[in-house]
Amino acid sequence: MAIIDIRDITKKYKMGDQIIAALKGVSVSIEKNEYVALMGPSGSGKSTLMNILGCLDTPSSGSYRLNNTEVSEMTDDELAHVRNKEIGFVFQTFNLLPRLTALENVALPLVYAGMSNKDRKLRAEQVMEMVGLKDRMTHKPNELSGGQRQRVAIARAVVNNPSIILADEPTGNLDTKTSYEIMDIFAEINRKGNTVILVTHEEDIALHARRIIRLRDGVVETDVINATPKLLTV
Repeated sequence: MAIIDIRDITKKYKMGDQIIAALKGVSVSIEKNEYVALMGPSGSGKSTLMNILGCLDTPSSGSYRLNNTEVSEMTDDELAHVRNKEIGFVFQTFNLLPRLTALENVALPLVYAGMSNKDRKLRAEQVMEMVGLKDRMTHKPNELSGGQRQRVAIARAVVNNPSIILADEPTGNLDTKTSYEIMDIFAEINRKGNTVILVTHEEDIALHARRIIRLRDGVVETDVINATPKLLTV
């Protein structure tokens, strides 16, 4: 059964006197434990689709079923629960809180989940070790490299063990070597059973995924299985 099923999704924005159609009837089904790249040039609708998948935005029309539940029928509390427990977000700009240590940033979602301080620390330490930052837990974001900050952001995204990881241009601010190291982490996350959905405009990054959906002008242009995804580099 599909973990994500969207049917005829449209999204329109009003800009001045103009109506801009960002999505024009997109239908996509994603199974549990898939690793999908959403590709497309600027203005193709890929980030708009990502925001809808992450319940950060609502479509103008169409159906979005998440875990077989219609998202449009969820209450605000149910949507907040989905965003905190079911979906982990990774952004290009990291979105870390500068005054908190790396460990405190990672543990933050567990505060909202109501976990005890002792359990939060233990779980956050586990995922920090998983992303290779065991020796950077007490560092503040400005004491870390770009790649290390993205690792912290990934650790924060997976700390609640969500079923879906949404990553929006996660390598956009990183050099090639660091980008591939970050992609290795996503491959490992996917191998452990998480569904990974990656937005990118970079072909070599998309080739790490097992399925590539290309958008153009608000519609799905192609949706193909990648028979030879790039393997772990370490």
